Amino acid sequence: MISSQRLKAIFIKESIQILRDPSALIIALILPLMLLFLMGYAISLDAKHTPIGIVVEKSSKHTQSLIKAFESSESFDIEIANDKRAFIKKLQGGKLRAMVVIPSTFDKDILQGKPTIQIIADGSEPNIAGYVNKYAQDLWQNWLSYENISTIKLIDIQTRYWFNAPLSSTYFLLPGSIAVILTLIGTLLTALVVAREWERGTMEAVMSTPTTILELLLGKLLPYFILGMASLIICITITLLWFQIPYRGSYFLLFITSAIYLFPSLSLGLLISTLAKNQFVAAQMALIIGFLPAMILSGFIFQISSMPNWLQFITNFIPATYFTTILQTLFLAGDIYEIIIPNNLFMLLIGFGLFTIIFKITRKKLS
Repeated sequence: MISSQRLKAIFIKESIQILRDPSALIIALILPLMLLFLMGYAISLDAKHTPIGIVVEKSSKHTQSLIKAFESSESFDIEIANDKRAFIKKLQGGKLRAMVVIPSTFDKDILQGKPTIQIIADGSEPNIAGYVNKYAQDLWQNWLSYENISTIKLIDIQTRYWFNAPLSSTYFLLPGSIAVILTLIGTLLTALVVAREWERGTMEAVMSTPTTILELLLGKLLPYFILGMASLIICITITLLWFQIPYRGSYFLLFITSAIYLFPSLSLGLLISTLAKNQFVAAQMALIIGFLPAMILSGFIFQISSMPNWLQFITNFIPATYFTTILQTLFLAGDIYEIIIPNNLFMLLIGFGLFTIIFKITRKKLS
């Protein structure tokens, strides 16, 4: 039987400790801003201002028009030469990422309806080489269309992108970063709670009271749950207003889902602090067990389907995996309940599992 009076007393005690501890407020309110701006500006899968060289073997009206198309693109910073040999050393030294060769027969090929260009990309960085190749080909096709140059084609492929029409990586990276930030905040904050009590010697005093284990755990989790929701509001506000990321889902579902996710996140931190009994060790464990898996194995940056099977199995036990999927769905696609409901259920299952372990471990220490 839970006593509302004892639960309220523990809640007030923890809330006062939070207000008296500047580090908790910094972690909950300042850290999300710093991380969100860092991730919003520093992490990007879009190739912009990539240095490339354009080899013009014979100048003409059409070659100048194509060069202007490359110059006006944000994807490239270009240098121009008349021979490949001028760019070979720069390509080998990493100062250029690719060469675009416009052959001397370019005008003649246009008249025959089969103009071509050659793209030579630096394969030492496969991702950048792939981006350069794709962007250059897209620019080439757009230029042909703009110049009304007819080409001989067997198949006309028209591509349409759903959910993320600009193909901006920021559109799915920033929603995913919210999951990583809440993981760090929720796990780190609660990881310091019980560990701090053991270090200060106040845990024995709390245990000598009639407070039950369930009241103690809930009383400690609730203030940090409120802090976590405040952090969420900050992250969502910055994402929508500053970074102008479109949102297509329900805000009600967003807050319900976030509240569900904070349950396993806070429980993991509380479990760590229960085991560690030392704030420094608890903080290190929170980063290793909570933050790093959320950053690397949640699908936030790296695609889970491309990981080894044994690693894909481990991702099933990481709550951030499900929360990242839900956030990206709500932001980019909307309220798709076939995705949102099962992922919420898995997060609840993990949360109850962690909370049960905490309850059992704490009872053993009291016996």
